[in-house]
Amino acid sequence: MNTPLTSCSCCGEPLTDERRVDVRFGLPDAALTAPEEARHFLGPSALLRVDGVGSFLRCLLPVRLTGDTELVVGTWVRVDDDTLRHAHAVWDDPAYARLSLRGTLANAIRPWGDALLGAPVTARVRDPEELPYLVAGHDPTAARLLENVWDRDHVLSRFPHELPVAVRTDLGSHWSVERTAGLTARYADGADHFTGPDRGVAVTVFEDDTPDRAPEDFLAALLDGAPVPPPDQRLTERLPQGVRHAFWLTPRDHGRERHELWGFTVPASGTAAGVFCSHQAPEDLAWAQHVWRSLSWNDPAQKGSPEHIRLP
Repeated sequence: MNTPLTSCSCCGEPLTDERRVDVRFGLPDAALTAPEEARHFLGPSALLRVDGVGSFLRCLLPVRLTGDTELVVGTWVRVDDDTLRHAHAVWDDPAYARLSLRGTLANAIRPWGDALLGAPVTARVRDPEELPYLVAGHDPTAARLLENVWDRDHVLSRFPHELPVAVRTDLGSHWSVERTAGLTARYADGADHFTGPDRGVAVTVFEDDTPDRAPEDFLAALLDGAPVPPPDQRLTERLPQGVRHAFWLTPRDHGRERHELWGFTVPASGTAAGVFCSHQAPEDLAWAQHVWRSLSWNDPAQKGSPEHIRLP
């Protein structure tokens, strides 16, 4: 089934419908360490028997998120051998529309993790053109998962592979940034990294070791030794309490065209965050500036403040 396309708000690229985000697990967790020859798919790739491990059926787990968004996870359910044989028998038959099964979840899905692994569930076919959907959870964690509405960014940012939508990602120390659509995520060498085929981002949080230093002076220290491009390739913006600055350039020593943006946001908090954006297309400067401006610091002293204060 094809999903309607929309356009990214910051770069105009086509995206899948932001109201539904689909992700999938390739294998049950218990099958990851099994040798390939022990894995037996019964016709369709949604039916699996693993020697010495058990029988599994791929199902769809719908999770309601804020922002009128639905996350649909292609996950695995451990079933008994008779259930797997029955599913195989009716898979390409009209009787598939009446398929109902009970088993236990076979993937530790973030952010719920191990609390969800092994939870008893019921799945049922809702649409003969799709996999069975989980329709009920039979322990408190699984029941809440299906019944509650969850914070969109908190949930989606736990999936490191590329997503078709932008996700605000927690950086720690009360900082967050927007991970734009189509980028994978990982943490390495003290920085959050978001990577795509022709774009990349590294984000670092800094703590000022000089007490009560003005944001402008902290920014100057962060820029010490940095290149000074022409005026039309740098930009400083005042904030209600702080400052942010970015500069961009095109290094010529990489054998191929590549453009870079370095940006910093420094509120009056003794902390700062910096982004390094790399992109191949010159017109993606607007995307890099968008990522820089998405850096956000949440003041923990402001009681009742929203989860993320977005600096203007």
